[in-house]
Amino acid sequence: MNPPPAAEPADVRLRVLTYNIHGQRDDRAALVDVVRSVAPDVAILQEAPRRWRWRTKSAALANAFGMVVAEGGPPALGNLVLTTLRVRVLDTWSVRFPLTPGRHVRGAVFARCALGPTRFVVAGSHLSTDPAERPGQARLLHAACAQVDEPVILGADVNDTPSPASDAGATAPGDAASGDAASTWQIVTAGLTDVAQLAGRGDVCTYPCAGPRRRLDAVFADPRVRVAGYTVVDTAASRRASDHLPVVADLILPAHHPATAT
Repeated sequence: MNPPPAAEPADVRLRVLTYNIHGQRDDRAALVDVVRSVAPDVAILQEAPRRWRWRTKSAALANAFGMVVAEGGPPALGNLVLTTLRVRVLDTWSVRFPLTPGRHVRGAVFARCALGPTRFVVAGSHLSTDPAERPGQARLLHAACAQVDEPVILGADVNDTPSPASDAGATAPGDAASGDAASTWQIVTAGLTDVAQLAGRGDVCTYPCAGPRRRLDAVFADPRVRVAGYTVVDTAASRRASDHLPVVADLILPAHHPATAT
């Protein structure tokens, strides 16, 4: 008698948060409440601890969120990936963008992860406010993502809007003008999908929190990843927690992506 066929592995659901936490300079209790209420499997943070006592500060932040540190610190240049224990972290690395004199040095963080047999790579970056510097960083970020075989999920503060038409009003303090907006987003999204656009929420802005009028923050995903939900968390707590609003994406990862040797 032949044994019954093995059950097909189910697709895997993953909740991803991307969030510029403004160096924890705002209401930290509200920040913790916002992240815990979202309950992400993966949190991709910008303006996270990167200098003195960064390990202790990153661990304390992860613990407050009920998560653990995957990768961050000085090599990641202010980008931090946290996960729950549901997610296994297999490998991590960081990419540094060239320094323009007089500007902040920036880069990207990567974490190869697994949920059961499903492998994927989480990436995070915070691009420059300088419109002359930003497209070059976007190209380097795109190239780094393109080198990955597994489905990529990228959370980023692009520091620009998807198109000039979506940038309503004057430039906010600390931001650059959006003259290169379309090219920056086109470079970043080459080979990836804009999760907000797929979810029909591409018009929802994330900055500044007190009166959002620009979509600077986004989740991008490999075309093999399906979108089950997307939201920008705009609450009383999120408006106290940072100058950016957090973005949450509910994703469905392909079940049959081949495992990567580790």
